[in-house]
This record gives sequence, C-alpha cells and structure tokens, in this order.
Amino acid sequence: MTYATAQPLSGVTVIDFTQVFMGPSCTQLLGDYGADVIKVERPGTGDIARTSIPDPAGLDNPIFLSINRNKRSIAIDTRTDEGRQAVQELVRSADVVVSNFRAGVMERLGLGYEALRAVNPRIIWASGTGFGTEGPYAHKGGQDALAQAYSGVMWRRVSEDDPVTLYPTTLCDYTTGMHLLQGILLALLHRDRTGEGQQVEVSMYDSMLHMQMQEACQQLNRGSEINWAAMPLTGVFPTTDGALIMVGGFKANGLHHISRALELDEDLAERPEFATLDLQFAHRPELQRIFAGAVARNTTEYWVKRLEDEDILCAPVRSLEQTLGDEQTAVNKMIVEMDHPVAGRVRALNAPLHLSAAPAEVRRVPPRLGEHGAEVLGELGYTTEQIELLREKGVLR
Repeated sequence: MTYATAQPLSGVTVIDFTQVFMGPSCTQLLGDYGADVIKVERPGTGDIARTSIPDPAGLDNPIFLSINRNKRSIAIDTRTDEGRQAVQELVRSADVVVSNFRAGVMERLGLGYEALRAVNPRIIWASGTGFGTEGPYAHKGGQDALAQAYSGVMWRRVSEDDPVTLYPTTLCDYTTGMHLLQGILLALLHRDRTGEGQQVEVSMYDSMLHMQMQEACQQLNRGSEINWAAMPLTGVFPTTDGALIMVGGFKANGLHHISRALELDEDLAERPEFATLDLQFAHRPELQRIFAGAVARNTTEYWVKRLEDEDILCAPVRSLEQTLGDEQTAVNKMIVEMDHPVAGRVRALNAPLHLSAAPAEVRRVPPRLGEHGAEVLGELGYTTEQIELLREKGVLR
C-alpha cells in the first residue's frame, strides 16, 4: 500500500521480538506512523497470539490481526548461530529493538542490550517486563491478571462486600505497551539530539502503580484510601431496559439536582443525614438504595435525558458490540478495514492518535508467519542460495 503524507517515523527501523499484547500494541503504533517494523517470530508457531484462540483462519486469527498490521514477519530460529547472526545483521542497520520476554531472556539469547550495542552503538533497546529486571519478582512472567493483583488495582472495589475480581479487559498490558511506546519515542528524540542510543525499560508493575498516582499519594501522605468508584453520588443502576452510570460529584449541590432528575418526592440535600459529603459517605448505602429504586422505574434513555437536563454526568452502560456500531465510533474513524490473503476482509480498531498532518495509515496487512523472511534477508545482502540453505537447515521458515 502507498501513502501520501510523510509519516513521523518514516525511515525508522524496528526489530520486533514482542508477542501476545503488551509489546505488539506498542510496535503496531510505531508501524501505523511510518516505522518499518520487522517482526521476528518462532518458526512453526510464531507469536503466541497466533494460537491463543481456535479460529477458522488459524495463525491469522482476529487476536493476532488486531495488533500486528504494518509489520513484516521473519520466522527464524534465534537459538542457532545462523539465526543470531542474521538478527545481528538486522540490528546493525536498525534503530530500535523491542521485546517483552521475561527478564533475562534476551540476554540468554545473546541479544541483550550490551551485546547489541556492540553491534550498533546507536541502537535503542526497549524492553517490557512484568515486574522489572531486578528484585524479588523479576523472575515472574508478566501477565495482566498478576499485575492487577500485585499492584493493588484488583483489591480496590466499590464496596468491601463486593468480591475481589479480575478486570476483564487487559488494562495492564495495554497501559504498559503505551508506556513502552513513550519510552521509545523519548529515546529517539534524545538520540536525534545527542547521537546516543540507550536502554528503555518498563514493567507492568510500575505502570499499574503509576496509574494509581492520586490514590498512592493520598495513602503515602494521609494514610487513607481514595476510591473514586465508591463516591456517594456515583453508581451504576439498572433501568427497565439496561443500566446507566451516574456521577454526581462535580456540582456544588449534586444531590439536589439528582433528586430533581430522578423525580424524588423530596430534596435529599435537605435531609440532615445527607447534609455534608462526610455524612453522604456515612450513609452511602441508603443513598444508593434510593437512587436504584428510582432508576428502576423507567428506561435508560429516559433517565439519561433527565440527568443531562440537570447537568449530571451520566451514560448508558453499553456492550462492545453497541459501541462499535455507535455513530461516534464512525465519526472518530476508529475502525479500519483490510483485505487479508487468509482471513479475508478484516475490520479492526484504528490508532487512537489523530494527527492532522500525519494520520495513521494501513500500509501493510498483518503478516503471515514468515511471509517476509526472504525479502528481509535479501535486503541485508543474503543471496538466494544462502536463504535456501537456511531453510534447509530449519533456521528460516
């Protein structure tokens, strides 16, 4: 595919060892904005995401397709001398190397920062791990549910009576992937100014802690917990045809306006037990029961309009299917379509960054496993005979 606008990362070459979600979400955005992303995969199976769900398209299933466009794939065995040599040749002319293995894996493969810096002093070596490269948890694998549990995110819930549960979207993976992207961009900017490459490290543990910066500062300095979901005028309430969320804490007298919006018989703000925020916290269960009883009498659309008329923040609780079909999703150009040789017509989410002079573009559909191996090695000067010999040895697939 061709593109008309100069992309911010055109001319930047990224050697991508990432897999699953954290790393690939980062490198896909690098590719969306012009980088040449060369995805290094295991021969035979490739990225774990290729086999994470059973699908008619096999290795080219929607999970893999969602985060691997604008990349070229080379399937090469980095455990062999020939494979490592080929990777080192790739690194020699590259700008960035990205991985999200457990701490120490790249070093054991002979592809750690010190080894690759010897090949290319300007290289930016970026790594995302579960818990960092040192400390008591460094050996543990980085997985979203573990990061939720270790970081305190999972413990916080609306009520202490609610069970501790797993947040079903991969919040930690995505957040860490975006921090990895930020680190790479900062390192590229630093190199443009100084000529120096460097090592970039992020971890899911740190990213989840950083997401809780307000809660952590309150805990560290006041010894108390902030739980934004447990505010007395905030809640999710079933309606006759669904549910809505209401956030009433951003008005001087939110309870007064909620009472009017929900057509209550009295102004709850005038009741002494609800007169202050502290009292509202103390009587939160009673407030929530009153709100729930009122909202249960009518439809989501009816109550959203009533609350919005009183300038109370609210929204219907929607499914992903409903959101994907929403007009706002289309207006924001958040869905892209691609023609894939195996999976057919593919629809996926677009980049969420809207640059007026250099929008994200799909230049390449997600690659088939090893699709570009010969092409990539040919660009390094490998002859047809050398490439065929690597295939015969099983180093290249």
